[in-house]
Amino acid sequence: MARVVYPKVVTANHLLEGDVIYMTASGDWSRKHEDAKLFEDPSEAEIALKVAQGQAHMLAGAYLADAQIGENGKPEPVHFREAFRTRGPSNYPNHGKQAEA
Repeated sequence: MARVVYPKVVTANHLLEGDVIYMTASGDWSRKHEDAKLFEDPSEAEIALKVAQGQAHMLAGAYLADAQIGENGKPEPVHFREAFRTRGPSNYPNHGKQAEA
């Protein structure tokens, strides 16, 4: 059975604040997954990842995460871990993104 290959988003953690961030189409960073650029081309995703890894002065742990187009036309996570990261931090109730919801 063939493995499903999903498009990717570039994600990392903000170095000073620790928040999960996502690379946008303009190359900026957003704390909202739905703002992330969805990379359909694997080589383009790898290039974007290298750019992110070169920004060690502002972020840590950049990697490519599987994503898909949601019903609203925006990227949404495929795996539980990534969906969980969109809601964090989880260390305190009603803290960070949880307080905004």
